[in-house]
Amino acid sequence: MFDHPSFDGHEGVHMFEDKASGLKAIIAVHSTALGPAAGGCRMWNYDTGEEALRDALRLSKGMSFKNAMAGLPLGGGKAVIWGNSKTDKSPALFEAFGRAINSLNGSYYTAEDVGISPKDMEIVATQTKYVAGLDQGDAASGDPSPITALGVYRGIKASAKRVFGTDDLSGRTIAVQGVGHVGGYLCDHLAEEGATLIIADIDEALLKDVSARTGATVVATDEIYDQYVDIFSPNALGAVINPQTLPRLKAKVVAGGANNQLSIAEMDAALRDRGILYAPDYVINGGGIINVAAEISGAYSRNWVMGKLNVLIETLGEVLDEALSRNAPTNEVAEQIARTRIAAAQSA
Repeated sequence: MFDHPSFDGHEGVHMFEDKASGLKAIIAVHSTALGPAAGGCRMWNYDTGEEALRDALRLSKGMSFKNAMAGLPLGGGKAVIWGNSKTDKSPALFEAFGRAINSLNGSYYTAEDVGISPKDMEIVATQTKYVAGLDQGDAASGDPSPITALGVYRGIKASAKRVFGTDDLSGRTIAVQGVGHVGGYLCDHLAEEGATLIIADIDEALLKDVSARTGATVVATDEIYDQYVDIFSPNALGAVINPQTLPRLKAKVVAGGANNQLSIAEMDAALRDRGILYAPDYVINGGGIINVAAEISGAYSRNWVMGKLNVLIETLGEVLDEALSRNAPTNEVAEQIARTRIAAAQSA
């Protein structure tokens, strides 16, 4: 574990198996320096346990940075459930997952991520209070994906302004990879402003629905990298910017809601060297965790969420401006800020 390439001084990495329900889950707590670790739960049919572990480690570190950059009193954590979200779900599985979370005594709060719905979280909440993203309850606000998508949309505009001199997206061609919860809402925002969309996803039904309402052109999942576009927006799984895909990109901006978009840290500098501005994922996609933080506080306020989102977009702009002025990779600039904030909390 300590030699694992994705291990980053995590405070705790917890493995859970419940044979009766079939639950196999990992909860990784990266840091609680700023507050209890918070991050969604992802259900994915990983090929190996090693893939699940790597995802949990990378995602939890990203949540520490995301919460720090959003100015939230939360640390970073993430849960992954190894299974097929279309065939392996059951009330017993999510009850077992809730008991697993509860055993950590509040060091980790969960919410929805890929493959998980508010209804799933309702079952989890029968076993633990350390859950957000609910449709019911005093501070419930439901699926945080619309707020994530709104933040990504505004982050794309901020990125476009730095590259094209204007944040007007009308007439811009944008490739959207993944049109699920976040990507679908994002497409609605982009289409409403007049952007031309090219979309790809493994879910044919989603593609048909999003294309029908936005006029987007559908391409095969592997073809999305080869499109002549202004902006490439990853909104599915991570590691999509890698040595194989980077040479294929024609865009001037990479900005999307997916976590861990870069397969390795060196891809940040590689994007810069190709003249592509990268909006660090854990900054641009922080809207959802802001929404979750409002729930965790016990007194949800839409005005507070929107205020925090405004500050987040300002922070993204500062990161982009500093990176451009120093000719430094944007991820490097953002990580320096995030680690400084976490270190300050640890020494306080």
